[in-house]
Amino acid sequence: MNKRKFRDILRFAEACLFSWLYMPHLIVGGGNFYVKSDVYVLSKQISISLPSLLMLLYLLHNNRYFRSLFYYRIGPIATLIIGWYRPGDRYFQISYSTKIGKSMLIAHPYATILNAESIGDNFSCIHSTTLGATDRGRPIIGNNVSLGANVTIIGPVHVGNNVIIGAGSVVVKDVPSNCVVAGNPAKEIRRYKEPL
Repeated sequence: MNKRKFRDILRFAEACLFSWLYMPHLIVGGGNFYVKSDVYVLSKQISISLPSLLMLLYLLHNNRYFRSLFYYRIGPIATLIIGWYRPGDRYFQISYSTKIGKSMLIAHPYATILNAESIGDNFSCIHSTTLGATDRGRPIIGNNVSLGANVTIIGPVHVGNNVIIGAGSVVVKDVPSNCVVAGNPAKEIRRYKEPL
């Protein structure tokens, strides 16, 4: 057995030991479609295979970033009631007014702020990402968008579908679908004839 799988088994055993802490979470979020889609995507990062409810328990116990996303999914009132004793990460912030589609993939999103008008399905981001508002509006992100580390998208920018934005990019203009952009300011460096 490899070390990673052994580590994940130990983490799951610990999550089971403290499962009573997460009963309200499992009741509130266990049937949520968006939570299930997030769990499915994040389960690919774990080296053990578990049913979705047990994977939810595993992620709630071991991933503070997932807890932040989970609390966004269940809403501010439920979060106020059940989120106080097992908080998410305070450096990963999602505005409750942002509409986020299914299957969000987060990988160590430390120092990340998501304050967009809307974010489509299959969105992924890494650390130090900022989607921010100006007095003119907030970004609108399409489906299947992947952001590298330290990406900043500010203002009423529209990012199309099937887009990859390279690390360190600053996006202040609209980005068309089916392309790769990078740089400061971000420029298109590759276009795809077919979706990614």
